[in-house]
Amino acid sequence: MKKFMWMTLLSLPLVAMAVDKSPDQSFYKNAAQGGMAEVQLGQMAEDKGQSAAVKDYGKMMVQDHTAANNKLKSIAAGKGVELPDTLSVSQMATRTKLKALSGDSFDNSFIKSMVQDHKDAIKLFQKETQSGQDSEAKAFAKSTLPTLKAHLKEIQSIATTAGVSPD
Repeated sequence: MKKFMWMTLLSLPLVAMAVDKSPDQSFYKNAAQGGMAEVQLGQMAEDKGQSAAVKDYGKMMVQDHTAANNKLKSIAAGKGVELPDTLSVSQMATRTKLKALSGDSFDNSFIKSMVQDHKDAIKLFQKETQSGQDSEAKAFAKSTLPTLKAHLKEIQSIATTAGVSPD
């Protein structure tokens, strides 16, 4: 009984650490998956985009999100955090949908997807800067937010020019 009690007491700090890290763990996972999706969809836009604006935006997604992904991987590796190497189910569905489209239909769906993706990413990154416990994750989120906001502004401008309602 004594041994069990000591084992339980000794494991409490580990449980507390795991609980404290869970919001950050979720941030790492979601940021990694979101970054992967942006790169893959950006590559698709470069290849399938009808308009130069969509193609250029896709190229920017690949460049900017690849750099952010590499930075996130480095931070995670230093902490022993394992990042996912696959997209979420909804991200895979978006990719599959866009793969099946072409021309203006592709561009319009891509634009709408990018507006929503960047709104979601901004919320995720803002939440991490405000309530994250991991100082490196918070710093990464804070340093990446201006780029995400610039991406959102750019895709909203592309939507307006293309006559696409982003909602």
